Amino acid sequence: MNKRIILTAAFFGALAVILGAFGAHGLKNIIAPNQLEIWQKGVEYQFYHTFAILYLSTFARYKNKLIALSFFFFTLGIVLFSGSLYLLAIKDAYHLSFASILGPITPIGGLGFILGWVCLFLAALKDK
Repeated sequence: MNKRIILTAAFFGALAVILGAFGAHGLKNIIAPNQLEIWQKGVEYQFYHTFAILYLSTFARYKNKLIALSFFFFTLGIVLFSGSLYLLAIKDAYHLSFASILGPITPIGGLGFILGWVCLFLAALKDK
C-alpha cells in the first residue's frame, strides 16, 4: 500500500507541474482569463491533495482502513474535482460539447476531498 500511495502522489505531482506549466504557457492566449483561473484552481487543488496523499504514506504501515479510504477519496477528488475543472476551462476553446455535463461532477470531487480529510482525521484519532 505504501508504495502505491507514493507512486500515486508522484504521478499526480508530476502531472500537476505539467498541467500548471501548460496552463501558464500554452493556454494563456487560447482561453479567457476567467477560464485560466478555473484551470489554475484545478492545479492548486491537485497539488494540495497530492501532498495529502504523500503524507498518507507515513501512516500506511499501520494497515489502517481509514488511511486506505482517505487515499481513495483524495484520489477520487483529484480526478473528479480537478479533472472536471480542467475540462470546463477548455471546453469552449476545444469545442468539448460533453463538458457542459461536468458541472455537477466538480462538487462530487470536492466531497471526495472532504471525506478524505475526515478519514485522515479519524485515523489520527484512532492511532495510538
